[in-house]
Amino acid sequence: MLAMTKTRTPILTLALIAALGACAPTDEPPEDTAPTVNVEAEPTPEASETISILRTDIEQPDKPETELEPLELTIGFPAGGTALDTAAVAQVQAALASEQIALGGPIILRGHSDAGGNDAANLRASRARAETVRDWLVENGTAADRIEIIAFGEQNPVEPNALPDGSPNTEGRAANRRVEIEIALPLKDNPNPAISTPADES
Repeated sequence: MLAMTKTRTPILTLALIAALGACAPTDEPPEDTAPTVNVEAEPTPEASETISILRTDIEQPDKPETELEPLELTIGFPAGGTALDTAAVAQVQAALASEQIALGGPIILRGHSDAGGNDAANLRASRARAETVRDWLVENGTAADRIEIIAFGEQNPVEPNALPDGSPNTEGRAANRRVEIEIALPLKDNPNPAISTPADES
């Protein structure tokens, strides 16, 4: 009986150790537990930066410059006569300060009158107004040989000289007393000059 008890003791001891080992906690997570995902992770610097579609290593084309055009201004003589009033002087000064006049191109002054007098008198008045504008420009540094005067008299009204009932249109006649300034651009050199061939040797 004693011998049987001694034989069972080691077996029970081993069984007890095995049972305790099965109950011991482990560091491994259960198989049915999903790993935790950090959804508030900070974005990487590359993701937070704005991406430009323009490549800095390639030279961007320059915007085309706006081409300069001839300048056209109207100098009014609403009160009649040939004297420049304040508004007229301001317009002539604007012409003198323009890029077009600085380039040295030709200047055309077109003089006009209303239809208040006879044709010959209106023609003289339109020329006298254009000459007043020319003299002002020349006195302020413009070469006289650049300026051409054309007198039209009453031929080209911008407003009716008379009302429908035949009476004078005061406002229309005031608008017709004017000088139109056109400052053209200088002619560009011909980029493709004609090729001259040498004369045949005789």
